[in-house]
Amino acid sequence: MSVQRTFIITIIIICLVKPDCIAAEDIKGFDLCVTTRQQVKDLSNQNLTDVPSNLPGNTKCLDISYNSIQTLGGAPFSTLSHLCFLKVFELVNITYNEDTVDGLQFPSLNHTINLHSIIVDTVKHYQYRYPIINMSLESISNLTYLKFSGSGMNILPCNLLSVLPSLEALDLADNLLADQGFWWPTCHYTSVFPKLRSLSLSKNHFRQLAFISERTYEMEMLESLDLSFNSIYLDHPCSWPSHLTELSLKGNNLGNNVFKYLSSHFKKIDLSKTGITSITQEVLSQFPRLTHLYLSCNSIQVIPVDIYAPTLLDLYVDQNSITSISSGVFTGLPKLKTMKAGNNPFVCSCDSYWFITSLNKSLLPDWPLDYTCSSPPAFAGLPLSDYKTSMLSCEAWLQAAVAVPVMLVLSAAVALVFYACDGVWYTKMLWVWLRMKRRGKKRASMLKNVSFSYHAFISYSHHDSGWVDSQLVFSLESAGFSLCVHDRDFVPGEWIIDNIINCVEASYKTLFVLSSHFVQSEWCNYELFFAQHRAISIQEDSLVFILLEPIPADSLPKKFLRLRHLLRKQTYLEWPKDERKQQVFWANLKSMLRMGDKSMVLKDIAVAISDTASLVTNEV
Repeated sequence: MSVQRTFIITIIIICLVKPDCIAAEDIKGFDLCVTTRQQVKDLSNQNLTDVPSNLPGNTKCLDISYNSIQTLGGAPFSTLSHLCFLKVFELVNITYNEDTVDGLQFPSLNHTINLHSIIVDTVKHYQYRYPIINMSLESISNLTYLKFSGSGMNILPCNLLSVLPSLEALDLADNLLADQGFWWPTCHYTSVFPKLRSLSLSKNHFRQLAFISERTYEMEMLESLDLSFNSIYLDHPCSWPSHLTELSLKGNNLGNNVFKYLSSHFKKIDLSKTGITSITQEVLSQFPRLTHLYLSCNSIQVIPVDIYAPTLLDLYVDQNSITSISSGVFTGLPKLKTMKAGNNPFVCSCDSYWFITSLNKSLLPDWPLDYTCSSPPAFAGLPLSDYKTSMLSCEAWLQAAVAVPVMLVLSAAVALVFYACDGVWYTKMLWVWLRMKRRGKKRASMLKNVSFSYHAFISYSHHDSGWVDSQLVFSLESAGFSLCVHDRDFVPGEWIIDNIINCVEASYKTLFVLSSHFVQSEWCNYELFFAQHRAISIQEDSLVFILLEPIPADSLPKKFLRLRHLLRKQTYLEWPKDERKQQVFWANLKSMLRMGDKSMVLKDIAVAISDTASLVTNEV
């Protein structure tokens, strides 16, 4: 007892009577030959067993699919001189059992029918061995298009390679073919598909790309080869014929090295879902004729700005890891008509500003639905077309154009305030203060037990030199005090600042002769600054102010604000006009200076000891 199993074969037969109507699938054939609806005769799904003989003579398209017609005779078609497109779509349910050794017999056709296209798609069989489909080679010798997919085919018949001299397109997708199954080693033939232009071997088990490349030389007219979704690996260098211009390796895990195995003659390359992580100008320069490049579903992160492909028309980089696309990319693609870049993790920032606002969106067939923000988190999921940002925040040249004038205005305002507040003088004071600070650190240990060379250093304006020389210097030096006067005791050749610092540090007190001329003197201001710094760090009462003439505190310049504060806080001596009061003035001043005699004596003793020590050393 035989066990019956059922399998279903879906067959589309397209019979092209007129040789100038060349087509593959029904939709394409329909578009080629039909211009008005009056030329179309639809007789599908009417339970016909024969083709009617009374069809209009101007019929170009005839659809007799989904009927019970078993054979196609020539009589009904004899009056259809304009017939270009015939659609016979049969859904055949055949009871197939293990005793049916002959398999499925393909329906016989009348010799007057010139069959051009056959599609056998999705053979679903439920048995222990593959079904056998028998067809007359004579009836298919003029085929230009053959599709035999989803049938479980693992070996291509030897004679099929050479008995289809007119075949232009062969689709064997979704089968079980491998390298040796398509090019069977035991086959002997003189020619292989001499007119074949398109070959689809998608979704099979092909592996050796180098082997396949060599065998394509046998198909002298082959232009397009589809090897997508196989198990291709890269083992040896490939040698491709120059007439092959289109190659699809989609769905094979090949990586970045795949470009080394391709031909410079290729115009259309599909490397979608092949594990590519980068694309460089060095790679693209290998394909000077490239017009279509498909790199979807990879891990490309950046499209380089130096990319240059002058002939490229279509570029697909959707579903990668691209975060932004620079305007420089399109400079090197002058003929680009279509770019798909959706479903990438775009960053909504200034990097995407140009792409959002300036790019011609007619280049993007998937805009705007497939373009969303991935980061920052605040914009995640936001359509890229809804992201708004200002030109000022993104364009560097515009920021500079705004920032430079603003900085100039602010700088001018600060300069005016700086000048009005005597900032130049304060800057000089800061620099000198830093200089004194540095000197103070170097001599920190010496200042603890300092000795003085002078009782006082006199700071005064040269306009008051008459009183200083005739009164102050004369009276004090007559009493035995040692005074340091700048026009007499400054060391020639040294910097004035260094002379001032040295004299202030070598004096027990610093006498300031205050007058209206003093507060107008720049050098007097320096001397006050240095003496005040010394008073803070070493000796708090080292400053002595002699008021030669009354000076209102409010009349002092801004740079003498510290002096105004000292005059309010510290006691000062006023020069009286009364001679009797002048005696009290001299007595107070001399008593103030006489406290420095101890330091003066200690210095003299130290000098004497050092001189004696040198004599003793010489005698020994």
